Amino acid sequence: MIICKSPVEIEKLRSSGRMVRQLLGEIREQVHPGVTTLDLEKFVVKRLKELGARPAFKGYRGYPCCLCASINDEVIHGIPSDRRKLKEGDILSLDMGVVLDGYVGDSALTVPVGAIDESAQRLLNVTEDALELAIDKVRLGNRLGDISASVQEYAEKNGFSVVREFVGHGIGKALHEEPQIPNFGQAGHGPLLKEGMVFAIEPMVNAGGAAVRVLDDNWTAVTVDGGLSAHFEHMVAVTRNGPDILTRL
Repeated sequence: MIICKSPVEIEKLRSSGRMVRQLLGEIREQVHPGVTTLDLEKFVVKRLKELGARPAFKGYRGYPCCLCASINDEVIHGIPSDRRKLKEGDILSLDMGVVLDGYVGDSALTVPVGAIDESAQRLLNVTEDALELAIDKVRLGNRLGDISASVQEYAEKNGFSVVREFVGHGIGKALHEEPQIPNFGQAGHGPLLKEGMVFAIEPMVNAGGAAVRVLDDNWTAVTVDGGLSAHFEHMVAVTRNGPDILTRL
């Protein structure tokens, strides 16, 4: 069942969404060659304490950290570690969630570590553009498949592939609510979008093939062919005036 949120609930989600996006911006400023992903995790722990919010990811199904930090061919759920030192030319996907006043904020972005090559930058640009195209489909009268199809069509048109094992989702008091939002599908199919629905839309786009596998830590998903992967995510509410991005500052 897809839960439609009241205007009051949407404002609470906006507060948590803006907080997580603010934190991602702050983390981005800490990303430099030589920094470890555990350094970034420690920064998040400190800032959450200062802000009076709690992490949405830590302890969720046993995940051990507040932040997911995924490097290069790591698609999602990279666990921060003092052994993972960032290098010039890497790309780093940062994904995190917070709980504020009982409502979850969830957002992600992929950032360069120093100077990156043109092909890596193009992957980041296409993935972020795919998210913007998907957001534009969050309109009354459209269907869920319109969101999914827009990501797939744009990524594949640009020579990339979309991850199929991991998807976007509804969000509210719980981190993951119905519906699932794949990054592939058919336009005109799926549930009709209604006012008050709130989605976490998160394209995960690979430079090579779509296939992924999960490492022995049971969390970190990587591309099978070793190609780069990028990940961007916003929370978006369906309103009578079009898409309302709750994680945009």
